Amino acid sequence: MTATRSTSHGSARASGLFIRPADLEAIRRHGEDGYPDECCGLLLGRVEAPGGARVKAVTSVQRLENERDDSRHNRFLITPEAFLAADRAARRQGIDILGFYHSHPNAPAVPSEFDREHAWPFYSYVIVSVVDGNARELHSWVLAEDRTHYDAEPIVPALED
Repeated sequence: MTATRSTSHGSARASGLFIRPADLEAIRRHGEDGYPDECCGLLLGRVEAPGGARVKAVTSVQRLENERDDSRHNRFLITPEAFLAADRAARRQGIDILGFYHSHPNAPAVPSEFDREHAWPFYSYVIVSVVDGNARELHSWVLAEDRTHYDAEPIVPALED
């Protein structure tokens, strides 16, 4: 995370994750396609402040390869190189990485302790539960600034373009 991003986002919490139903469906499909392994990807967009409320407005989702060599059924890896390349591409488009998504095969859409240990505050973490190859519940979470727990983040369906 760069100083510019930290300054522009500050420590204020976004009050919701605005995302189009088509993007939510793309996350679900990616989870099903990747089953029984975890899938992963990025939430791209802008932080907006309509009426003073800070929200994350997702403009697109980007599939990434789970680059984990082992335990792909319950772990995922986005390499630093993949993250930096995606961040540069997003910035060229005038958008930011707002967060990440991944699947939990045959497990609830709740962050694990492993997820917490590897997460960063500010970012949204969308998790989709995939049971027997079928996407089920999907929730968004934000890691607390002190990194001790996640807070649920409301998902607000955004209007389609």
